[in-house]
Amino acid sequence: MTLPQAKPPLPSEDKRWKLVNATMRRNGYAGHALIEALHSIQDAFGFLDEISLRFVAGSLDLPLSKVYGVATFYHIFMLKPKGRHTCVVCTGTACYIKGAGDLVDTINARFGVQPGGTTEDDRLSVLAARCVGACGLAPAVVVDGELHGKLTAETLMTRLEELN
Repeated sequence: MTLPQAKPPLPSEDKRWKLVNATMRRNGYAGHALIEALHSIQDAFGFLDEISLRFVAGSLDLPLSKVYGVATFYHIFMLKPKGRHTCVVCTGTACYIKGAGDLVDTINARFGVQPGGTTEDDRLSVLAARCVGACGLAPAVVVDGELHGKLTAETLMTRLEELN
């Protein structure tokens, strides 16, 4: 007879960890609950750090490499805190042909950040998405949840500069 392994202790007394643990407990600490557990952590803390990835790996009895692999495979998971504002540049085929690459280059030149990164002042996080579902508006960008289409580098910079 095999005794169940004890689950790792919560990383801190922060009540948000209890919510994360409840999500995993609801799924029987099974490996299939990995994505839901990662969502729970990101909802509670805003991003996934090394401590949270290790906690999930230990709790679900999964290799850390698998947890990290899932967290980095899906673009919805953030491994660093997000900035106050978010800019998602669509890099799908239609948007790329219509100039999404120039938009990314212009953002990098002006703010010094590539997709997946956040400015040093935590003002702006930049992401790239394979498609935002607005091919007719190419190139499309989503700024703080609001879709903007047919952008030039200049109009995008104007919008981003207006963010406070």
